[in-house]
Amino acid sequence: MKPLREPAFARLWIAAFFSETAEWMLQIALPVFVFQATGSAATTALSIVLGLVPAVLLSPVAGVVADRWNRRLVLCVVCAGQAFVALPLLFVASGGPVHLIYAVMAAQAGLASLFEPARNALVPELVPPGELIGANGLMSINGSVARLAGGWAGGLLLGFGGLGWVVVAYLGVLVIGSALLARPFRRVAAPKAAGPHEPVVRAWLDGLREIGREGRLRLAGVVVVLTSLAQGMFLVLFVVFVLDILDGTEGDVGLLRGVQALGGLAAGFAVATVARKVAPAALLGWGGLALGVLSAVIWNLPALTASLGVFIGLFGLVGAPGVLAGSGLLSLVQTAASPERSGRVLSTVFAGTAGFTAVGALLTGWLLNVLGTGVLLNVQAGLHTVSALIVLGVSASGRLRGAAIPAISRTG
Repeated sequence: MKPLREPAFARLWIAAFFSETAEWMLQIALPVFVFQATGSAATTALSIVLGLVPAVLLSPVAGVVADRWNRRLVLCVVCAGQAFVALPLLFVASGGPVHLIYAVMAAQAGLASLFEPARNALVPELVPPGELIGANGLMSINGSVARLAGGWAGGLLLGFGGLGWVVVAYLGVLVIGSALLARPFRRVAAPKAAGPHEPVVRAWLDGLREIGREGRLRLAGVVVVLTSLAQGMFLVLFVVFVLDILDGTEGDVGLLRGVQALGGLAAGFAVATVARKVAPAALLGWGGLALGVLSAVIWNLPALTASLGVFIGLFGLVGAPGVLAGSGLLSLVQTAASPERSGRVLSTVFAGTAGFTAVGALLTGWLLNVLGTGVLLNVQAGLHTVSALIVLGVSASGRLRGAAIPAISRTG
């Protein structure tokens, strides 16, 4: 927990909690609202995809913004912007056309594509180099608590008060997050001096070349492709799984997504304390393998029982390996990318995540009526398993080199 002794990181940590809580509220509420309004898995998949495509298209801009401008200010402006572009949802809640949700999701995704690279590139400036993995573990704790709070609140507010209540709560949470980011940070490490202001596309391509040169980043790219396809499938299949296979409610959707935070909390504490010195590839590989195996168990268990209590326990458990794998992937990228290009590399990783998540969601929407939910759920679990086996195989072969965290000069 040592990174929380740095006041700047502690404030970023709290602000990120509010931002992620708000994000989870909409991530749960909007797909469920669309599915209930249209009754179509394909339409639900389309809404998810429209919320992902802007992250791909804006990747060149997002990375350069994270490397060129004040990262704290970028985060503050993004939080305020997300609150503003969510206002049309109040019109939808009062009976307006459902298709406005698609525009809001696209705008939200575009702004989020600026947030993630800036936040994750800022973390190494706020903590000592040796505490980076621990800081990422604390961010994972944040994400887990935010998933629990935001997922539960989004589903509950939608079920009991409708979309309008969700939006009002979302706006309030984002305002708090933006306010926490308004004051400048006192950095532990000096930010890397920006190079010449190259054209945006050229600067982005420079970040792509960094990925091509570095073996650890190439491995991370393979993981991103496979796990993002799995995540896209999950986003569509999960709603169908809970509402149709388990015969659940909107509240159950939010509860089962949110309860993953319980396992995630335990894993986040482990990464922030006892496991903070574990190699990123080990976290990524073993965490991903456990995630794939547990996912397969969950998807096939309804043949034996549909008890909500059983699935609450299993979804809580599966959150732990997800956090381990996510922390490992992020730490692998952060330690492999050069500091002056970290924003561009991270934005490319996040763009790849969004792009292949969109592909997975689209394929699932199209194939659901052809292959059936059961087959696709098992494919989803298999993608996580294959990704993990690749990481463990490469790591065991000794082909991963230079895993030490790069030194960053401290300021007085």
